[in-house]
Amino acid sequence: MNTFGRLFRVTTFGESHGPALGAIVDGCPARISLSESDIQPLLDRRRPGTGALVSPRPEADRVTILSGVFEGVTTGAPIALVVENEQARSADYDALREVYRPGHADVTHAAKYGVRDHRGGGRSSGRETIGRVAAGAVALKLLSLRSVAVAARVLSVHGVEGDDAMAAEIRAAAARGDSVGGIVEVVATGVPAGLGDPVFGKLDAAIAGALMGIGAVKGVEIGAGFDAAARFGSENNDSILPGGFGSNHAGGILGGISTGAPVVARCAVKPTPSIPLPQQTVDTAGRPVEVRVGGRHDPCIAFRLAPVAEAMLGLVLADALLVQEAYGR
Repeated sequence: MNTFGRLFRVTTFGESHGPALGAIVDGCPARISLSESDIQPLLDRRRPGTGALVSPRPEADRVTILSGVFEGVTTGAPIALVVENEQARSADYDALREVYRPGHADVTHAAKYGVRDHRGGGRSSGRETIGRVAAGAVALKLLSLRSVAVAARVLSVHGVEGDDAMAAEIRAAAARGDSVGGIVEVVATGVPAGLGDPVFGKLDAAIAGALMGIGAVKGVEIGAGFDAAARFGSENNDSILPGGFGSNHAGGILGGISTGAPVVARCAVKPTPSIPLPQQTVDTAGRPVEVRVGGRHDPCIAFRLAPVAEAMLGLVLADALLVQEAYGR
């Protein structure tokens, strides 16, 4: 399951400490203006080494388009996007070769495949999202030509709101050798009504699956989400007025189909599991050990996850839009 989408299809490849990561985008329409400068800004928001609140790994994360673009426009052929790893320090993980890290996919990868890449987690590393973001930038370019825009923001960190308060919460956790999680909201405006299907192809189900597929996400809600469970129907229903909806508790989707209102989703992002505080675990032989995870890690993943959420929502909407256009609507 390294491929995502129906008509706008994306396959990601690469590991955190391999030579490179990237994506193949297949199904992108021809004659769309595209260059590395369209993709790089989203990657720059995701990349590490940009400040005290993120991982200090100093990667440039420069994208190269290898195929699918000729004389500045897409050709309809597969678009190959690659980002080289330049600053991997695999030796940081030597002590973890025979140890399972709490909160990581080490033990589940071993159970499924009988082998795992202990160097930063391999495909389960946060760097896997580079391919998603690069491909998502292509999807966002396609959507912009249909007047659809996608933007994400961090609403809170460890239950705290406000930029200065969130930054202080992250710094305090990092000073203790700990980490914190957060809430990321992603909103798409300009989405036309009619995207999605009413049963197994619901647009909100596709969005939830895409966002839950981001490694650090442990919960997703659309519109009012879990708050809807505490409301009366009279409170939660969105009035339909001559000029549109009176509210948007549905998050832009009814019956699995877009309403034309903004599509709104929120992600619950877990605390970074790699922390220097001592944690109890076992080694590959099942013996109890204490582990302290060194290396370069984010004290809070939420801020670098925001562009990933934008990319994933962009991929879902681009695919749904092409499917709808294929119907001749």
